[in-house]
Amino acid sequence: LRSTDGKGMRERWNPGIDVPAVTGRADSGDIEIDLVELLMEAAALVRDLGIGIAVFIDEMQDLGAADISAICGACHELSQDAAPLIVVGAGLPHLPAVLTASKSYSERLFSYHRIDRLDRESADQALIAPAERESVKYSEEALDALYRKADGYPYFVQAYGKAAWDAAAQSPISAEDVAVASPAAEEELAVGFFGSRYERATPAEREYMRAMADLSGDDGPVATSAVAHELGRKPASLSPARDGLIKKGLIYSAERGTIGFTVPHFGRYLRGVQ
Repeated sequence: LRSTDGKGMRERWNPGIDVPAVTGRADSGDIEIDLVELLMEAAALVRDLGIGIAVFIDEMQDLGAADISAICGACHELSQDAAPLIVVGAGLPHLPAVLTASKSYSERLFSYHRIDRLDRESADQALIAPAERESVKYSEEALDALYRKADGYPYFVQAYGKAAWDAAAQSPISAEDVAVASPAAEEELAVGFFGSRYERATPAEREYMRAMADLSGDDGPVATSAVAHELGRKPASLSPARDGLIKKGLIYSAERGTIGFTVPHFGRYLRGVQ
């Protein structure tokens, strides 16, 4: 492509930033070798400065197998050297299984902490604190109603809180405001939260999830054998659908022989999908 002044689009919008590649450390092309060298070099530098480094990785379960292996290998080397660098990963409940499948020593390498739904005090604070900065309050009845709706799930707290804020005409935000706003929040969740996940599933995977929803009542967990019985199929024949859903982050293996939905109320949503 050419711009009107005759320059290529690349030259026009990215002027003068290309530099010749310089060979050195951490450039072998092997991600596992290079990541170890990169992080070890960085750790050595901050150790001399008397500080440390934290690397945060969100949605860690979505990394490729080579990247997961490289991170595990690098963390192992760092721990052996007592290097002042920590890797903090966040992900869905099956992340420990992803790590262990990559490196068997991962179960000893990382410290696992399950982050569950917010308790009532934390959920209330998530709503009250930002509202107070705008001189707005919530009635106790409104907070009761919002917690029942959100069930402590952080994204739901945000969705219902936003809808109630938009619907309220004055402070304090009331239970009536929450009741008026709830359908808008539920529609947003149905399309943007639940719907986007549902659309990622194949027809066979959707059938599997609907059976889970019918059996679990809402979130699970439910026995894989029960799902097979519900569908009138042999458990082995359903393995591709189950494994596909796990890889897509829609369900997780709660414990041996059971599965559950990775997000709350997904079963309720599925029972309403025709």
